[in-house]
Order: sequence, then C-alpha cells, then structure tokens
Amino acid sequence: MFNLKKKSYKKFDFVLLITVILLIAYGLVMIRSATLSKDSMNFVKTQAIATGLGFFVVLVLILLDYEFLGKLYIPIYMVLNLLLIAVLIFGFGEEQWGSRSWLRIGPVTFQPAEFVKIGLIISLAKFIDNYKEDINDPISILKILFFAFLPVVLILLQPDAGTAMVFVFFIAAMLFIAGIKWRYIGYALGIGLLSLPLLWFRLDKYQKDRIYNFLDPERDTSNTGLQAYQGKIAIGSGKVFGRGLFEGVQTQFNYIPEKQTDFIFAVVGEELGLLGGLGLIFLYFVMLSRFIRIARKSNDLFGSLMVVGFAAMFLFHIWENIGMTIGLMPITGIPLPFMSYGGTFQLTNLICLGIVLSVGIHREELSF
Repeated sequence: MFNLKKKSYKKFDFVLLITVILLIAYGLVMIRSATLSKDSMNFVKTQAIATGLGFFVVLVLILLDYEFLGKLYIPIYMVLNLLLIAVLIFGFGEEQWGSRSWLRIGPVTFQPAEFVKIGLIISLAKFIDNYKEDINDPISILKILFFAFLPVVLILLQPDAGTAMVFVFFIAAMLFIAGIKWRYIGYALGIGLLSLPLLWFRLDKYQKDRIYNFLDPERDTSNTGLQAYQGKIAIGSGKVFGRGLFEGVQTQFNYIPEKQTDFIFAVVGEELGLLGGLGLIFLYFVMLSRFIRIARKSNDLFGSLMVVGFAAMFLFHIWENIGMTIGLMPITGIPLPFMSYGGTFQLTNLICLGIVLSVGIHREELSF
C-alpha cells in the first residue's frame, strides 16, 4: 500500500507541484477580486480550507502506491454509481442551476459528479488494463463501453449535459491512448452525429437558449445571453494590460453573473488584460505538459491511462471554460481548474494532482 523508496524522491515532479501552487495562488487573488462586494474573505477562506484539505490528501496519495487504487477499482466503480443514483433520488439544484446535481449530507453540500470523474478514470484505467491484450476485440470493446458509459447515462438523467461532455472527452482520450483502432473511432463519431437530433429534443429550454445565443450573440443580451455578453465586454475592456487588480468595472459593479465561479476568466481578462490571460494559459500549458511527461515515462498502462484521463479532463475544463467566456464555445457552466470558486471542485482537482504525482514517483522504468 505504502511503498516509497528513498530513490523515488528523485522522480518527484517539483515543476508540476510549483505550477499548481502558482495557479492556486492566482485563483485565490481573483476570487477575492470577484467577490469584493460580497464579503470576499468568506469566499477566500472557504477556498483556502478546501485547498489545505486537498494538499493533505495530495501528501497521502504521494505516499500511497497508486497500484493500490487499481486493486480497489470494482468497489470504487460501485460507489460512484451509487452516488449518482443517490443524486437522482435525493439530489437538488433544479431551481438554482437547472439540474439535480447536488447532495447534502448534514452540513456538507457537494457535487458527487466531481468525485465520480476521479473514480471513473481510476476504475476505467484498470478495466482497460485488464483487456489490453485484446483491446480491439468487439466483445471487449462492448464491455469497456458499457463500463465507461453507465455513469454518463446517470449524469445525463440529472440532466447535466456539460459534465457528461467532460466524461465523454476523457473516455475517448483514454481509449485512443489504449490503442483502439481508427475504424471504431469512426463508428463512434458516426453514432454521435446520428444521435444529435435525439439529444437536441431532450435538451431543456435554457440549454437550447445557450446554443442559440452562441450562434447569435446579439440574440438576447438582456436575458438569456446576458452572462456571455457581459463577459465579452469585460475581457474586451481589459485590453493588453487590464484595468488593474480590483479595478474592473464589470467585475466590481456585479455586471457579470457567476463571476467567481464559471466566469472567473472574465475577471482575469478585465483586470489583468491579455497578459494576465496569457500568463494563466501558460501555467496550464506547463501543468498539462508535465502530466503528459509523467504518462510517457511510465511503462505501466494503468498508471499512464490514469494520467492521460486526468490530463484530458483538465484540458476539456480549460478549453470549454475559457472558450465560453470569450465566445468560442456555448456556455455550459463548467468551472476553471484551480481558479473557480468551489470547495468540492478544488478538492477533486488536488486529488487528481496527488494521483498524478504518485504515478510519477512510483513508476517503474525499463531497466537494461
């Protein structure tokens, strides 16, 4: 379970850890700026507490041999599906956020789908590893797809299409890295395109409005398109150097809805400008490149697939969040890793970091 040799410390990725610390510090500053008119220190304290708890979990995971997680993949998979079923029965959030995605246990409120992402990446990586010798056998592929997409179906029933898209993206990335043949990828794309009309009719009105507003940004700027419209005004007004920290007009006068969560990048763009946005994107690039480096240096498929899954999950969050803020993607309510306010989200991001660092430390390279 705990198997950390002294020489393992030489494999520790300090660049990755420092990059994430910089992202977290950046996020805390921007959350404070975004919530100055809402007793911002409470938001910052909550985020800091989640960060502290997350780093404690990171330490435990670094000491833990990640192979131990692979031995528990069946219990992990069962728990994550039970959590999603519990959300459908006892969850709430339809009125506030349009989907039943939250659970409350005593004083603790959390979004189970964030933990389910981690659990599915772990369990799917081990499940694929078990079938690596015949990954392209049709029966094996059907088993893997059923295993992978059962939680996705439960999330779509909430309904939470944005989160389901994250799952589909990292599942596809993991299957691609596992060596699935291109013809199966073609079949999947064809099925996806053919299912679009059915998916469209299952969307709620507010989800359709988001797509309409993406296609026509001037369609409804005073109501359903207000958030996207105000976000673009904020980013555009920041220009190259920004209006200055805590000096954003759209930010400080509360013109941007959900600015501390989904639209935190609009705060960055307005107050720190193009340079602040590019600096943030550079930190993300360094983080993801270190993920890929760890995945490539491991000769263990289970470890590599987990890291690839986490990298794909972060990449989708980053691309979708920044894209929807600047008008390149429809709004989906997906937060920005290590930047957006949210204790559950911050904790799960750090759990992912801990597992990736564990793979980096405990990996066994080829020896000649």
